Amino acid sequence: MGYDVTRFTGEVDEDLLCPICSGVLEEPVQAPHCEHAFCNACITQWFAQQQICPVDRTVVTLAHLRPVPRIMRNMLSKLQINCDNASFGCTATLRLDQLQSHLKDCEHNPKRPVTCEEGCGLEMPKDEVPNHNCLEKTVAEHKHQLGEQKRDIQLLKAYMRAIRSANPNLQNLEESIEYNEILEWVNSMQPARVTRWGGMISTPDAVLQAVIKRSLIDSGCPLSIVNDLIENAHERNWPQGLATLETRQMNRRYYENYVAKRIPGKQAVVVMACENQHMGEDMILEPGLVMIFALGVEEIL
Repeated sequence: MGYDVTRFTGEVDEDLLCPICSGVLEEPVQAPHCEHAFCNACITQWFAQQQICPVDRTVVTLAHLRPVPRIMRNMLSKLQINCDNASFGCTATLRLDQLQSHLKDCEHNPKRPVTCEEGCGLEMPKDEVPNHNCLEKTVAEHKHQLGEQKRDIQLLKAYMRAIRSANPNLQNLEESIEYNEILEWVNSMQPARVTRWGGMISTPDAVLQAVIKRSLIDSGCPLSIVNDLIENAHERNWPQGLATLETRQMNRRYYENYVAKRIPGKQAVVVMACENQHMGEDMILEPGLVMIFALGVEEIL
């Protein structure tokens, strides 16, 4: 589409107007047989509907089009036009052939890249600055960095396992790293209170277990223990004190002694062995238990 005529100072010769859009020619091309000139975008769109000249109806196609004569290009280039960003405060009037270079550096251009001055240093279009939230960007970047660090830890652990057979002394170091990683994750979880122990789902199906597994992974649970925890979500793997409905009913008075952590967003808790050494061996498993409920799980704020 051509340039709006009202943007130009002075009169514009009618030979410099596009017959299709009535604007000043933009990227003009010419039909050689009739010498009528059009905006390149206008005539291309026109030819998508019909293969004739819009002015005199003679047959013409895209393949016939040629650049307009130099004299017409010179006339166009000398026209004085207001900046595209006049509505944003730019008062510049310049030659048409200088418009594009001006727009790249125009300080009123809402799409001109600017750098955030609030601390994050992010570069963004000027019109996006009001909606920019440094805190959200920073949190997103930190999450990304944390994800990379976790992957690095997993690679390091895999490397250590690979060379452990050559140097058995490394086993203790690897176990220490894994234990510290588990503690870090456990300490990041929100403490939980179970108000309805009777709502425990002791035989969760595969779909429910998969949902809980996804939540554990999203919470940052070390991958080395995820599968063990999920296997310990079913009563068939529970310790003797929880193995049957009868034993659970008999031992219910001890449940309040559990140190439990909420699995984010779910009616489920994880009871880790490292936090529940005070419980008897018949009430806890390594590395921990996952308990899923129909309802009754609250976070302790």
